[in-house]
Amino acid sequence: MEIKNSKGEVIFRQGAAVNDKDFDSAVLDDADLENADLEGAVLSDASLRSANLRGADLYWAILFRANLQHADLENAVLCGADLKDADLGNANMRNVDFRRDNLGGATQMQGANLVGALTDNAQFDGAEFDARTRFPDGFVPAAFGMIKTDAS
Repeated sequence: MEIKNSKGEVIFRQGAAVNDKDFDSAVLDDADLENADLEGAVLSDASLRSANLRGADLYWAILFRANLQHADLENAVLCGADLKDADLGNANMRNVDFRRDNLGGATQMQGANLVGALTDNAQFDGAEFDARTRFPDGFVPAAFGMIKTDAS
């Protein structure tokens, strides 16, 4: 699997290290990134609408303001990820791990949109949110161990 930029240049190849990989503002709509190792990848402002991220390793990934509407994140790992102001509306987040990273750093979900997202068996223990974070109907953040913060 390869990801190419708008010039057709390969910017990511499955199995390659993503250290120093910058996917800021990348358009990866409908991309097949199943089981991709994107640990620590910088995907700020990236568009990943309807992308297949099943089983992807997004540990410590920076997804600030990323568009993940309708993305399939089932079984993905997002421990310690920055999801501030990300749009996860109607995403499949079943069995996703949003817990703290190995150093105790929280997954940041301040200002994120989770409206319509499927959250069955997702693990949110220690993930942080704020008053701007929007949740699916009936979702009670405290029941999932999420922590409300004042600052974003």
